[in-house]
Amino acid sequence: MTESEKVIIAISGASGMIYARRILELLKTENLKKQYSELAVIVSDNAGEIWKREIKDLKISDFGFKIYDNNDFYAPFASGSSAYDTMIVIPCSAGTLGRIASGVSENLIGRAADVMLKERKKLILVTRETPLNLIHIKNMKTVTEAGGIICPASPSFYTGPETFTELADTVTERVLDLAGFSFTARRW
Repeated sequence: MTESEKVIIAISGASGMIYARRILELLKTENLKKQYSELAVIVSDNAGEIWKREIKDLKISDFGFKIYDNNDFYAPFASGSSAYDTMIVIPCSAGTLGRIASGVSENLIGRAADVMLKERKKLILVTRETPLNLIHIKNMKTVTEAGGIICPASPSFYTGPETFTELADTVTERVLDLAGFSFTARRW
């Protein structure tokens, strides 16, 4: 990742807000802040409500990133000419996955994901659904064939995480690695 990279973090309405929190916290660290020029955040209506239930001590706005309304089609990254490089949807609900796979741009998250795919930019969906039905699996296949990356929020245990934060970081650090960020992460 270079200093001129532009990154979008989209938070959809799935449980697992600890992943969104951790990625925002990590992207505020000095090392990672140097690796992007712009960082935009989109929050779906459902995500805002779920955040309030799961993250009691912090608001999304507390991070200081520019937050775009999910209905704001005038956001710069709603157009391919804006040259954003990476979009991470974390957590990504099955509904958001389905809309992205179908090319339905009914909101800014869907439109921005559509732009990333059509411009051949990096799109990472951190899916948070279990068990999966065949529709979910086909949607994952469709997004993958279109150039997106599906990274299920499946924490790993081989590094011996001892807290919820360390466990969540086994996912968020993997996502940041997939996005091209350079940092020291726990590795197997």
